[in-house]
Amino acid sequence: MKIAILPGDGIGPEVTAEAVKVLKALAGNAMAMELTEAPIGAAGVAAAGVPLPPATLELAERAEAILFGAAGGPLDELADRSKRPGSALLFLRKHLTLFANFRPAIMYPELIGASTLRPEIVRGLDLLILRELNGDLYFGEPRGVTTGPDGTRSGVNTMRYHEDEIRRVAHAGFRAARARSKKLCSVDKANVLETMHLWRDVVTETGREYPDIELSHLYVDAAAMQLMRRPTQFDVIVTGNVFGDILSDAAAMLTGSIGMLPSASLGLDR
Repeated sequence: MKIAILPGDGIGPEVTAEAVKVLKALAGNAMAMELTEAPIGAAGVAAAGVPLPPATLELAERAEAILFGAAGGPLDELADRSKRPGSALLFLRKHLTLFANFRPAIMYPELIGASTLRPEIVRGLDLLILRELNGDLYFGEPRGVTTGPDGTRSGVNTMRYHEDEIRRVAHAGFRAARARSKKLCSVDKANVLETMHLWRDVVTETGREYPDIELSHLYVDAAAMQLMRRPTQFDVIVTGNVFGDILSDAAAMLTGSIGMLPSASLGLDR
């Protein structure tokens, strides 16, 4: 099995080095692995002048899996987006069509004191947030900052989803729920945003193919409130790129630290 090791920046190299030890111990003699390391993020800029060097991208394309550390830091504030270390991860997700981001949040009894919420609120938490990764404001066009004739600036980002993008992540959500407690909550902002109205329509249509799954819908503001009020009511949450980014970080803090949470980004065939 060919695995690309991309440690990246900050704590990434330290954490990835330990993860490789665990990976080797788990595989033992049962699996032959070819582990190849390459720079990404600020390490990519230092090595090749860009956050995602061509050699790193080529390695990722050939790999059957990628073990990723972290990318980003102060340089993400650069005006030139192409030089921002964090942009490497976004491009990698889009280029490899890794559209489904699985982010579990589990409250282990031994760590319940790490949460900032009362133990009775988080005890028994076992939540999976499924975040769509390839669309939404992060990739929609047009985008950018322009300066008008009077010298004032205007910024624009476009929230855009095609129904096929919604349907494929909805299927992933229903399949994940089927393997757990058979409850799926779709989070949107359909009362305000036309894009999210389409999201709710497509998720509802897709749900008819899964009559054994209990489907519910929440607006994102209500979902954020319920995550803090009674997080154990949720099993699987499926949502868009921006809302998933925010809600998964909030869910991480239910357990005490985002550093405690793993995540996996998957495509249709990998």
